[in-house]
Amino acid sequence: MREAGEIARVTSQRKFERWTKGKDNSPVSEADIAVNDFLRARLSQLLPGSGWLSEETEDDPAAREMRETWIVDPIDGTRAFIQGRPDWTVSAALVENSRPVLAALYAPVTEEMFVAMRGTGTTCNGKPVGVGDGDDLTGLKAAGPKRMLERLEKVEPTALPQPKVHSLALRLTRVATAELGVAFASGGSHDWDLAAADLLVHEAGGVLTDLAGRPLSFNRPHLTHGALVAAGPARHKALLALLRDRMPEFA
Repeated sequence: MREAGEIARVTSQRKFERWTKGKDNSPVSEADIAVNDFLRARLSQLLPGSGWLSEETEDDPAAREMRETWIVDPIDGTRAFIQGRPDWTVSAALVENSRPVLAALYAPVTEEMFVAMRGTGTTCNGKPVGVGDGDDLTGLKAAGPKRMLERLEKVEPTALPQPKVHSLALRLTRVATAELGVAFASGGSHDWDLAAADLLVHEAGGVLTDLAGRPLSFNRPHLTHGALVAAGPARHKALLALLRDRMPEFA
């Protein structure tokens, strides 16, 4: 992961190619492709015969049939990367039977390496981290799409919206370190945006679900997800109760 991050970081310091893809004209850079190719080669060596699912690789439906699949976002937050912002990451997770069992998220600019393995907790640069305690929503530090934060303030006026974190995986993982009390994601995020962050949040003692409280499943036929919320367990429960009557308008 550190080598992959260095490939991207070095690329960011010179002129590099960039283009758009898809109906939404999402950005891609040569660093996305270089990191993708590097990680595919290295991770496949670690676990021969595993599946591969990445934002920058043409989807292979055969991966849905694999018991173990790597799910990777070579650069999560490509817009931030292109704009020279610090909040982009390299994200990778190993998913087994639809749930992540190993995850790493690396932010090269701030030199933060988050790692989790199922049942062993979450670390940042080798030190254990954990979500905030309690169900108190007063003064809640929250990050997410602007419209979701505005709607949160309507039901919890003391909420404290935080600056945007361009990498969705990093935004969710900030809950794992208690830097955020809650993080939201709007509908439409993909497996590669979420798989690593999901395990990092849960192993730090937190919860990441959709707005109905359902956990996420990965490497399924449908790779996109609805609106999501991540928080500590008591706070997550309190938030869902607060939003339950307003979920259609909130999402």
